[in-house]
Amino acid sequence: MTDTPGWASPGSSEPPRDGTRPTADVPTVPGQSAPPHDTPPAWGTAPGAPQPPYGQQPGGYGQPGPYGGPAGPGGQYGWGAPQSPKPGIIPLRPLGLGEILDGAMSTVRKHWRTTLGLSLGVAVVQQGASLGAQLAVKGDTGEYTPVVTALVSMPVTLLLGVVAAALLTMVVSRAILGQSVTIRDAWRDARPRLLQLTGLTLLTGLIGVGVVLLGFTPLIGYLLAGAEEPAIVIPLAVVGLLSFPVAVWIWIQLSLAAPALMLEKQGVLTALSRSRRLVRGSWWRIFGINVLSQIIAAFVAGVISTPFMVAGLVLGFDDLARQADTGDSGALPTAMLVTMAIGGVISSTITLPFTATIGVLLYVDQRIRREALDIELARAAGLPEYGGTGWGGQPGPNPAARL
Repeated sequence: MTDTPGWASPGSSEPPRDGTRPTADVPTVPGQSAPPHDTPPAWGTAPGAPQPPYGQQPGGYGQPGPYGGPAGPGGQYGWGAPQSPKPGIIPLRPLGLGEILDGAMSTVRKHWRTTLGLSLGVAVVQQGASLGAQLAVKGDTGEYTPVVTALVSMPVTLLLGVVAAALLTMVVSRAILGQSVTIRDAWRDARPRLLQLTGLTLLTGLIGVGVVLLGFTPLIGYLLAGAEEPAIVIPLAVVGLLSFPVAVWIWIQLSLAAPALMLEKQGVLTALSRSRRLVRGSWWRIFGINVLSQIIAAFVAGVISTPFMVAGLVLGFDDLARQADTGDSGALPTAMLVTMAIGGVISSTITLPFTATIGVLLYVDQRIRREALDIELARAAGLPEYGGTGWGGQPGPNPAARL
């Protein structure tokens, strides 16, 4: 999928202005040009084909419009714009909130073997690592047990997150064109970029953590000096808390870097710069969609995990009661940990593909809005009215469809 022409970055060093989209005859990829035309051809008619007389054109004056009603003098734009092509999970045009959410759910629904298989494998290893860390610590660190457990399992969690993001990005990129993909295909496409994606993930994480630590540095230094004057501590604490909105702002600015790195074969720093350009002017929209998707995923995960948590409390009630009587703050009962881990596996399996797909669809939506990527995607999908020739610019079906 990374070889598909539509994913290449624009050849111009100056990005398009915010809120503008190039016309259909402006190429978005170096060395390619769209077929010239003065007026857009009717949907379903190849460019250059003879057109029927005006009164007989679909949606022409006096003819049924695209939604069943009579069309006006605008021909095919009678009662509304013609429907955009939809070879895969999304229509190839600027997307609304509902279409992005529907595209994410459609990816899981239509490609459930690949998406759920990937997320299940990742969730099993991730929850297994967390469970193993908790059983190894056994509560010996007291109230710091959750922190120690998180630190022990963090490398595995980070690596699995990178692998899941890379593979699911490849799945979504093909699903947009209506192409099927297996886990083997996704791994083959994503493997060359895994090291760079790992570096990108570490760098963005360090940037966010560094901003927060920088904000709290004055407060930490003041407290370490042994001073605790409230008139100084409170303002310093406010300064530290203000670092969180700054970290969130940076997070959104860099949120499209991973898809840019994977699909455009960009370097780490170039992908970060690319993300900032794509987000510019749309920060609040991207922030809102990201937050909403996280809320939806958290709600679904909570609904799934709650019964397992309750079952774990029932199974471990005797051990918890004995610890309360003896004042022991040891580890949670093993039965409770195992039950909660099973719930975590199921919830992660369902929610991970959804949240990963949202990020890729936001990237595609921004490129459609700014760079007319929809035209290149229509060509890559093999739509003849856009001059498409099939998969990756080569005639014939997608080779992944035979697997």
